[in-house]
Amino acid sequence: MGVNLSIKNTPEGVVKSLKARAVRHHRSLQGELMAILEAVAHEETLLDPATVMSEIQRLGLRTPAESAAMIREDRDAR
Repeated sequence: MGVNLSIKNTPEGVVKSLKARAVRHHRSLQGELMAILEAVAHEETLLDPATVMSEIQRLGLRTPAESAAMIREDRDAR
């Protein structure tokens, strides 16, 4: 048996966006909310620090540990 949930004081802009999304997906507002909740509830992706760091390196992003070098590089470029 399911449980009824209620979200009170939802901003009108949020409701409008959700209704538009439901129309795009050919669902009722209730159906769209259920689809969103199910998707979020099933996406339990917890990343460990090593995985996050390898992704940062793969993307070529810089980390705060490199901040002195980034500042120096920026200054030298002027």
